[in-house]
Amino acid sequence: MNNKKIVLSGLFIAFGVILPMVFHTVNLAGQIFLPMHIPVLIAGFLLGPVCGGIVGIVTPILSGVMTGMPPIIPVMPIMAFELFAYGLIIGLLFKKTKGIYISLIGAMIGGRLFALLGAYLVSLTIAPKVNPMLYVFGSLGQAIPGMLIQIIFIPIIVKFIFKNPEISKSLA
Repeated sequence: MNNKKIVLSGLFIAFGVILPMVFHTVNLAGQIFLPMHIPVLIAGFLLGPVCGGIVGIVTPILSGVMTGMPPIIPVMPIMAFELFAYGLIIGLLFKKTKGIYISLIGAMIGGRLFALLGAYLVSLTIAPKVNPMLYVFGSLGQAIPGMLIQIIFIPIIVKFIFKNPEISKSLA
């Protein structure tokens, strides 16, 4: 991991803390638009699986401690599992396939499975009343706008960055 990746990881973590704060000014907008996911997914694309995974796990923990969003119990540990998987899986898939949509959709599915694992572990430890299946899949309908935003805008952003030689060169 080089200095640029460390600095950019910090930048994506900062975006992952600030963006939800903006969205949470409107009631429930964070749960609908999933703003914390966007910087993590982009970090996985641009910085690779290791930094993507680190950004994914640190962002909800730091945000939860600093802002109370996501709530530390039970949501934050579940989101840490989910976003870790997003950053890691998208980085691995993109490195292997170079397919933006394959990587994005694979990470979105893998992240939900990791969220299920996180919810199960949380239900066994700190929040026994959490129903893992209901937690992960019960809010899926509410998150559709956020998923659509991810599917539409993340590929546009990633393509823009990779097609702009000055930006992509500075990431290398």
